[in-house]
Amino acid sequence: MNMQALMQQAQKMQRDITKKKDELNKKSFTGSSELVDVVFTGDKKVVSVKIKTDIDNDDKEIIEDMLVIAINDAMSKIDKETESVLGAYGSQLGGLF
Repeated sequence: MNMQALMQQAQKMQRDITKKKDELNKKSFTGSSELVDVVFTGDKKVVSVKIKTDIDNDDKEIIEDMLVIAINDAMSKIDKETESVLGAYGSQLGGLF
C-alpha cells in the first residue's frame, strides 16, 4: 500500500471516529439510585439532577441546580487534567482525547 492511500485511509478513519463521537455526545444517559436520577450527555455534561425524596420544593430545586454545577465543574477538571496529561498523544491521534 502506498503512502498516499495510507493517509487517505487514516483521514477517513479520523472522520468516522469524529462522526461517531459527535453522535455519542448528542445522546442522553440516565443514572438512577433510590433517591436521585442524573442525566448526562455523551460528552459528560450533566443535563439534570432530580431528587426523588420529599424536600421543600424550593430547597430541592436549589440543591439540584447546585449538584449540576458541582458535577459539571468536576468533569471539566477531569477533562482539563486528561488534556494536560494526554494532550501530546491526542494531537498525534487527531484530537481524539
